[in-house]
Amino acid sequence: MAPIKLDSVSKSFGNVNVINDISLAVESGELMVFLGPSGSGKSTLLRMIAGLETIDDGALTIDGVRSENLAPGQRNVAMVFQNYALYPHMTVHDNMAFGLRNIRMGADEIETRVKEAARMLEMEELLERRPAQLSGGQRQRVAIGRAIVKEPKAFLFDEPLSNLDAALRVRTRVELARLHNRMKATMIYVTHDQTEAMTLADRIVVLNNCRIEQIGTPMEIYLRPASRFVAGFVGSPGMNFLEVDLSADDRMARLKDGSTVRVDIPEMKPGRYEMGIRPEAVRVAEEGEAATTKATVGVVERLGERTLLYCTLEDGTELIATDTGRSEARTGDQVQLAFDATALHLFDEAGNAYHVH
Repeated sequence: MAPIKLDSVSKSFGNVNVINDISLAVESGELMVFLGPSGSGKSTLLRMIAGLETIDDGALTIDGVRSENLAPGQRNVAMVFQNYALYPHMTVHDNMAFGLRNIRMGADEIETRVKEAARMLEMEELLERRPAQLSGGQRQRVAIGRAIVKEPKAFLFDEPLSNLDAALRVRTRVELARLHNRMKATMIYVTHDQTEAMTLADRIVVLNNCRIEQIGTPMEIYLRPASRFVAGFVGSPGMNFLEVDLSADDRMARLKDGSTVRVDIPEMKPGRYEMGIRPEAVRVAEEGEAATTKATVGVVERLGERTLLYCTLEDGTELIATDTGRSEARTGDQVQLAFDATALHLFDEAGNAYHVH
């Protein structure tokens, strides 16, 4: 376990700036997830920590040691890649032992480490198989085992589940969470999948356009997004966004269809904003309950425990609402929708977020 610190690091490829003055600290034993869309710089940042990309400016410290100028092998970190990079002619055992043999570690110590990693990953019965005899999930476990036997100060995962099918991705994600709970090792995990980030992370770093948008726990990111980008990127289904005009006197936000909702954000100035509200905070109003607005149901998505209604307001604005799992709503129905006024967010023209107190 080792803390990792980045201090004002930057990286360019020619005239293209891909990492722009980023600073962050990964605590010892923490699982931190770098989350962002393609091109946001998350994989480049991970490779800079691993030593696979140079750091143009700034400092990298691993376990208290300045490391930006150290060779990859001197940093004592282990990386697990998106493609498994296994040697096809070697057994699982030999794939895991290969790196240790290269540094001339003793045979007994190699056997001890390989067997312990196999036990931890529940693949003792796979040690004599070759990669072609393994499933995608098993191959990924071998790649993780190859990292474990090195007993590194930190593990770096570069989108390790993206080549797996959906069901296997869920199972392997749970295995990774259990692995972290057992090892208590420092881990940095790169993904564009916000479900993976929310499931695995102690903290999430949301990256966009080569800079950090927000750092926080999964629920901090979800409940109090720092920007319009974070609000729209995190969450499945995504947050609803509606244009509103905020009045000065009564703190009421008026939607384009004429309906209003009170916004309890005292510091807000009157004007035009985007209002964000997650689908679970837009409910089909119960009988006798005051409704915020009404809408026409377009698509009904039944998920068992809840039902998502893809609706259109009278002015043409689209939004997603939530109903019970036993919802009787049908396409074309008119429904009354109630907004949870405590779960509103406002975003100004610059994308800055303001939250209900």
